[in-house]
Amino acid sequence: MSDLFSSSTSDAPQTAPHPLADRLRPRRLAEVIGQEQVLGPDAPLGVMLASGSLSSLILWGPPGVGKTTIARLLADETDLRFVQISAIFTGVPELRKVFEEARLRRSNGQGTLLFVDEIHRFNKAQQDGFLPYMEDGTILLVGATTENPSFELNAALLSRAQVLVLERLELAELERLVQRAESELSCALPLDGPAREALLEMADGDGRALLNLIEQVAAWKVDGKLNTDALTKRLMKRAAKYDKGGDEHYNLISALHKSVRGSDPDAALYWLARMLGGGEDPRYLARRITRMAVEDIGLADPQAQTICMHAWELYERLGSPEGELALAQAVTYLALAPKSNATYVAYKAAINEARRTGSEPPPKHILNAPTKLMKEQGYGAGYAYDHDAEDGFSGQNYFPETMKRPVYYHPVERGFERELKKRLDFFTKLRTRRNP
Repeated sequence: MSDLFSSSTSDAPQTAPHPLADRLRPRRLAEVIGQEQVLGPDAPLGVMLASGSLSSLILWGPPGVGKTTIARLLADETDLRFVQISAIFTGVPELRKVFEEARLRRSNGQGTLLFVDEIHRFNKAQQDGFLPYMEDGTILLVGATTENPSFELNAALLSRAQVLVLERLELAELERLVQRAESELSCALPLDGPAREALLEMADGDGRALLNLIEQVAAWKVDGKLNTDALTKRLMKRAAKYDKGGDEHYNLISALHKSVRGSDPDAALYWLARMLGGGEDPRYLARRITRMAVEDIGLADPQAQTICMHAWELYERLGSPEGELALAQAVTYLALAPKSNATYVAYKAAINEARRTGSEPPPKHILNAPTKLMKEQGYGAGYAYDHDAEDGFSGQNYFPETMKRPVYYHPVERGFERELKKRLDFFTKLRTRRNP
């Protein structure tokens, strides 16, 4: 698969179509637009090239930000032979051939920069196959991926390569790309200011997509300049990049969750809209929203869980798009509800303690004794029936006898949990008084 400004491998005749992206392909790293965080003088690649010690790399970033271009130019600047393969179309026999050719090339005094597009699509065994050739210097690996390498690549491969994060192009960088294209085309785009900005937004940070859009606009025969309405009638807005099973899925649900936790209903509604607009399953969102109520609001507002369950049920009855409004209402309510993770924290602490104490039995006085033998063993002896005690509270110990009484639940001074804290303090004081 090609990337931003990637080169053609065929010698096309001069009369063949010559895409704008190919014509504007940078010939030096200094010509690459954006990615200063990896290409700058003090950035990882700048330092590597200055010191003459390029290592194997994993380029992680969205489509159209220059992964293939950077890999090709790295080969040019280090006098390495550039070899490109795609994990989608390459199997074990092809890999063996690539490695053998690189070994032969090395014996003749030339190194190989092997660029692997979509490297995350190789399975574990295939990824392991790169390791010996990376270690003995047969290849310098540059992999490209749109997925999080931490989840998709083997630890052994990651330990031998540096991960560099490439970012979607900002509007200012896309504007520079437009200006470069206009210079190449020897004409200005027939767009007024707002329409020009709308064109940049349509690209959604993807430089290759922008060049394709520019090529379409430049071919139009129009008088004067088009406004935004005219532009959007002629061009369809690109669908936002969203992979329901990939990185974007997890990034956006994280953004939604943290916006709710941060009591920002506007941001929460924005991320909800982004996910629904990207085709996310509303049922998945209903489940995650309910989880937010349990984890981040808890007993500070017990009603929050009920509202989430009702929103979920409303969606099932109404379907899309009407039912999505119920989810939006639940998200808004959660964002504005008092927050407490006290029960969440207490439960995790109790789990850790339960694992640590293993199979410690309950104290005998709270065990039932349905048989004579169990009574003889002391089961139930000394149990105090709380309803018979003053204030309906005996203050007895319910933990294993070998355990020092812990405290897991620390209610916050917010919402309904303020009332629960008063109750907890009351019982704690009575327990201390009755167990001096």
